[in-house]
Amino acid sequence: MLDHGGASGRESAPGRDGARGHARRWVRGRGWVRALLAVLVTAAVVVPLTAAVRPSIPAPAPVGLAPVTASSLEEAYAANRANAELAAGMAAAHGDRHRAVADRALAAPSRRLLSFDGRGSGRAAEVLGDLAHADRVAVLVPGSDTSLDTYERFHAAATALHRGLTRKTPDGTGTAVVAWLGYATPATVSTTAITSDRAEEAAPDLREFVRGLRGVTGPDPRITLLCHSYGSVVCGRAADGLDADDLVLLGSPGTGADSAADLRTRARVWAARGGDDWVAEVPHADVDLFGTTVGFGTDPVSPAFGARVFAAGDGGHSDYFRQGSTCLANLVRIVLGETSEVTRA
Repeated sequence: MLDHGGASGRESAPGRDGARGHARRWVRGRGWVRALLAVLVTAAVVVPLTAAVRPSIPAPAPVGLAPVTASSLEEAYAANRANAELAAGMAAAHGDRHRAVADRALAAPSRRLLSFDGRGSGRAAEVLGDLAHADRVAVLVPGSDTSLDTYERFHAAATALHRGLTRKTPDGTGTAVVAWLGYATPATVSTTAITSDRAEEAAPDLREFVRGLRGVTGPDPRITLLCHSYGSVVCGRAADGLDADDLVLLGSPGTGADSAADLRTRARVWAARGGDDWVAEVPHADVDLFGTTVGFGTDPVSPAFGARVFAAGDGGHSDYFRQGSTCLANLVRIVLGETSEVTRA
């Protein structure tokens, strides 16, 4: 359920207006359970058809590297860029020009790739800033419909945040942003977007990734996770045991937990939703259907959840990292630890 234009790149719902319209029709209907069943039926038809349209894209296996340290960062960046270049050539030979262009962009000399895997929908972790000397690190976790094919939109969100951070620091140093496309995100119109299966699969990888960051950065960095849409489900599933200081839920359909306390995290939990975000009209509840749980429970911006709710302005589901926005200004403050300056909703 994401639209992560960059953070998470932009996750596309069936188009922002279309998604908003669907959500409003849900709440005007005779019950949200019927709406969920309708989504399941639609997904059962649409997903197999769309999956069949595009054949698998060949790509090399990821580069085998020892655990990355501050001294081996540049070596890792170079190896993963080379792998992305190989993937671009294979995609081009396969006739997939769009993927070839996306891979080649990541292979550019300026890109800092902690990891890269061009197979399938693709995975990558990219650094903006000087990670080896950072004492404030932000990790962006995207939502649905984010892949290598839509990666540049995710990258745009990470870039906007990085620019905001460097403008607020005296010499532009001490901070880094990591765009973590470390899991196979669900399609917006699919059963996987309304269940926690993908999040359960991603959670151990996210915990391990964040743990590994502490061996690369400056001493005792403050790490903030910014989790957009379905990415907030991933962060919710990973929260217990996640070595982070702040956990920020943006445009969240829910985390699967009834409250922030139920996440069992030492991190401070924040939440925000834009005034024009269609997620507000999606039922924040869960129900057992056909042996699986559909939906993600309590709305993270509700008083019942107990998060620190902050202002996100009037933006939509794709606008949380928009330049000049209220939300982006508050995200910068949270990452920098200027929590008293965060404007509350």
